[in-house]
Amino acid sequence: MEKQRTDDHEPGPLPSPKKLDRFGFVKQELNNSPEGFTKGRSACEFGREERRIRKWRKMIGVGGSDWKHYVRRKSHVVKRRIRKGIPDCLRGLVWQLISGSRDLLLMNPGVYEQLVIYETSASELDIIRDISRTFPSHVFFQQRHGPGQRSLYNVLKAYSVFDREVGYVQGMGFIAGLLLLYMSEEDAFWLLVALLKGAVHAPMEGLYQAGLPLVQQYLFQFDQLVKEHMPKLGEHFTREMINPSMYASQWFITVFSYSFPFHLALRIWDVFLYEGVKIVFKVGLALLKYCHDDLVKLPFEKLIHALRNFPEDALDPDTLLPMAYTFKVSKRLEELKLEYDKKIGKIVQPPESGGNQKQ
Repeated sequence: MEKQRTDDHEPGPLPSPKKLDRFGFVKQELNNSPEGFTKGRSACEFGREERRIRKWRKMIGVGGSDWKHYVRRKSHVVKRRIRKGIPDCLRGLVWQLISGSRDLLLMNPGVYEQLVIYETSASELDIIRDISRTFPSHVFFQQRHGPGQRSLYNVLKAYSVFDREVGYVQGMGFIAGLLLLYMSEEDAFWLLVALLKGAVHAPMEGLYQAGLPLVQQYLFQFDQLVKEHMPKLGEHFTREMINPSMYASQWFITVFSYSFPFHLALRIWDVFLYEGVKIVFKVGLALLKYCHDDLVKLPFEKLIHALRNFPEDALDPDTLLPMAYTFKVSKRLEELKLEYDKKIGKIVQPPESGGNQKQ
């Protein structure tokens, strides 16, 4: 049985103690970025955070009991508070509530355990190979065969059995790893299911299917949006033969969890789970807009490097996200999807009307 086989591996030695940031990542030397320990926070700031947490607890109710009622009555308040950032101590619970994964968990008791213990997956060796590459600088995942790596293996293996058509693709590890930092294995599994199968928003499984069909669609849409919102930069990209597949694929495949600062990734995920994939387009556009004047001057090699290594000031969520919210893309994304489907000869289905706010 799979559980017995993985338990036969003895955990490796614990990593030597190092300074960690507030999220559990090993701190880089000379790193003064805002994701590290906050120095000199005033009593006023702590008080403000405590008040914010109390507001969220009241909104959620015990174990999420009041959440749906509050969302129905005051969706505009929920949206505004999520965009400001979910308190870290409540993030795991709120993510489950806004993604629909809590309902999936309650409707499928015992299913996760069955998938982990009694089923086998054709992807097991691929998952094992990639485990150590997922958040290698986070203390939870550093110990070889330790609890973090085992949990990550179990979630990815369970999903590859649950959906054998998708199976396992490397980018899924960063999403599962991010979720495991805020919730249990079973909760993380059902949130992964909610995302890929589309419990609330459009299904993400096309990001990981053969040929990455949804990635291709998103890159087509993003390319058009860049040309429309920043024509000068779009023309420069065309001259230098730069296309989004050279720099933006991972933005969509991992929803910015792969190579972006963790504190920024969390803020993006807060919004992503509530508003859907449009936030990925908005953040991408905001990054390009913020660096626009520098990017239009760069030749090909330096342009590629800049698009994969944005300056630290561009990655401050309190600067970047308000800029991202200024882009209104929902209607244009629908139009561009129809255009893309026509381009590839796909039979076009009429768009479903959704209940989420469009911006």
